[in-house]
Amino acid sequence: MQYLFDESGRRYLDGFGGIATVCCGHCHPEVVAAIVDQAKRLQHSTILYLNHAIADFAEALASKLPGDLKVVFFTNSGTEANELAMMIARLYTGCHDVISIRNAYHGNAAGTMGATAQSNWKFNVIQSGVHHTMNPDQYRGVFGSDGEKYAKDVQDLIDFGTCGRVGGFMAEAIQGVGGIMELAPGYLPAAYKAIKKAGGLCIADEVQSGFARTGSHFWGFEGHGVVPDIVTMAKGIGNGIPLGAVVTTPEIAQVLTHRSYFNTFGGNPLCTTAGHAALKVLEKEKLQENAFVVGSYLKERLTSLKEKYEIIGDVRGRGLMLGVELVTDRHLKTPAKAEILHVMEQLKDVGVLIGKGGFYGNVFRITPPLCFTKEDAEWYSPSSVCILVFLTRRVSYVCRLPCRRHGLQLVKVVKPCPPLPTEPMYYIRILQIRLLR
Repeated sequence: MQYLFDESGRRYLDGFGGIATVCCGHCHPEVVAAIVDQAKRLQHSTILYLNHAIADFAEALASKLPGDLKVVFFTNSGTEANELAMMIARLYTGCHDVISIRNAYHGNAAGTMGATAQSNWKFNVIQSGVHHTMNPDQYRGVFGSDGEKYAKDVQDLIDFGTCGRVGGFMAEAIQGVGGIMELAPGYLPAAYKAIKKAGGLCIADEVQSGFARTGSHFWGFEGHGVVPDIVTMAKGIGNGIPLGAVVTTPEIAQVLTHRSYFNTFGGNPLCTTAGHAALKVLEKEKLQENAFVVGSYLKERLTSLKEKYEIIGDVRGRGLMLGVELVTDRHLKTPAKAEILHVMEQLKDVGVLIGKGGFYGNVFRITPPLCFTKEDAEWYSPSSVCILVFLTRRVSYVCRLPCRRHGLQLVKVVKPCPPLPTEPMYYIRILQIRLLR
């Protein structure tokens, strides 16, 4: 289900999915049953002894990936997965330098914190060997939607920031923490080409964009027409159970046989059973198709709101991984930091939960469970309308004013509005009236 309940029993529509983690719904009976059954048989052993829970899921997972990506290493989180991927790339290439994109988020351990490129998420720890390239941001970037122009910075970074060789390149197809920022079209193919030329491995961070969330494809990188050397994943893989994975090729995986690599809880039978059950539900209930249909519908509704309310600067994303960026000035793209907090609180008061992200904290992150329906989207959209009407704090209208040079000219006049009402029931009543219409 796509709902959460508080201690009083009040129901909330979950528009955040535990940070893009709950893929097939909260407490899905088939996932719960599989976990309970596994707990009765084997709760934990060690990956030194294979069991069907880990072997069967690894086989099923590898079947969802293209090319020769067939070797699976299980971890407990996305941070662990990305740490392992970076280590594999460095061991395989013999080069320490790794490139990631500005505005990216890859984890909170020392290594992945180095690859993360937002000061909000970085402590002052040793973070050597990581270089950050220009962010191919279609909304705020200098080259707009021209991905190949952004990718030239990758080559420049290799030429002038390294010895000419790199260990790897890590990128999210859609930056999650970065504000549901889609990489500009053409960027990844061009960036991958530059990395390959420099002897590096390409790592796809699918922690948030993987597992059917984008709708059009099972993995986010597939939407860019590339095949990485290493794929990392977490969040949706376990439907809320702590689980992550790194998938690579047999040739690359050989580097871990030179020493003993071990993860005590990675591949735990309970976790891999949950992951396998969630994967079966995704396929059985056609949740990828649902993410595409419902996500497209919701994005269309949100885009229509953008045309009406100037506080919405951008609507972006794919499937059920959508972002709505709020600004106080569309021309200057001034982040609406305070306003977004008001919207979140008011949406919560009318029964809708949502997340926020982006470097400035002014982007709604809409990543609900993939069982989200059109009816849920219908509830979400008018809820947003009611809040936006009062949040904008300004009423704009168009009038004709005389102009000596051009005669009558359309001019937009901005008029201040009264302060926002603070009583939650005020918004609820407005919402009820709108729904009745």
